[in-house]
Amino acid sequence: MRLRNLGELSLLREVRARFGTRGKGLITGIGDDAAVIAPSKESLLLTSDMMVEDVHFDLSYITPFQLGFKIVSVNVSDIYAMSGRPYYLIMDLAMTGDTDTGFVDAFFRGVDRALKRYGLILIGGDLSSSKKGLVIAATVIGRVRRPVLRSGARPGDRIYVTGNLGDSACGLEILKRIRRHVPFEELRELKKELKDIKERLSLIGLKWDIARRLMSKHIFSEVFPFRVRKATSMMDISDGLFIDLTRLCEESRVGARVYLKKIPLSNALKKACSILNLDPYLIATTGGEDYELLFTAPPEKRIDAFCIGEIIKEGMYLVDENGLERHLLSGGYQHWH
Repeated sequence: MRLRNLGELSLLREVRARFGTRGKGLITGIGDDAAVIAPSKESLLLTSDMMVEDVHFDLSYITPFQLGFKIVSVNVSDIYAMSGRPYYLIMDLAMTGDTDTGFVDAFFRGVDRALKRYGLILIGGDLSSSKKGLVIAATVIGRVRRPVLRSGARPGDRIYVTGNLGDSACGLEILKRIRRHVPFEELRELKKELKDIKERLSLIGLKWDIARRLMSKHIFSEVFPFRVRKATSMMDISDGLFIDLTRLCEESRVGARVYLKKIPLSNALKKACSILNLDPYLIATTGGEDYELLFTAPPEKRIDAFCIGEIIKEGMYLVDENGLERHLLSGGYQHWH
């Protein structure tokens, strides 16, 4: 069935039946003109992200279930980047009348999986028609006692990242090379699909185990909270390490020195890049969509994360694998470029 046959009211009833619920601090959720949330002693955090078909995602490489999970995760990542906890989700969807209702159901199953994963409640949103393509906007509301901003880095602070970088960008490159999506959520039942995927991977010289780790990192973008009591600044890595570090330094009015060899790379990334003739450090520093956290902390603090450099008074510098220092170029994803 197509959306034009189902109709907006019927879809709204289905959404309310699936997601209508109450939670701590929520007085009124889906069904009224606005949601009502009880005030908290903590500060509120609000973040919003938009995903546009053929700009932020290509349905050739992602399933509707995965897309639903991802739009929630990328917003939750922003809340974690402020050292907060996510509570509520508001979502807006614009779809064409030809959109299949099976697509919509799979999308909402992905959203539901993410809501349960992060402990969120969907409390409202909007539905609209689109003449071409899918547009999704999501807002997450969270709470925090002491927000960690981008503007708190000071000279002498160490620069940290919470995990390996580049896996997501390499996973996307693999998806483009095999020219199809990978329905991880259904592969146990889709033996023919899995066989086709493995055959396509073999044509580019990659084994399933390596490719699976990288593709799943891009597709699901699962994020994890990481709280450091003494972090002086923090943000998530969405557009690429170098461009996001540049943004953090601009907000803090400082500079940075990064050591290339200290940037954490997974073994899967190294192996895949060797086979695909890609530069792993270029992907790790400019690829984006890692959704790891980038933060700074005083040098005397013991931090369970990867130290990749230090904050300096001014200038952006990269120390390469040969120990030579040069200016750091803030490459990464930018709109309208």
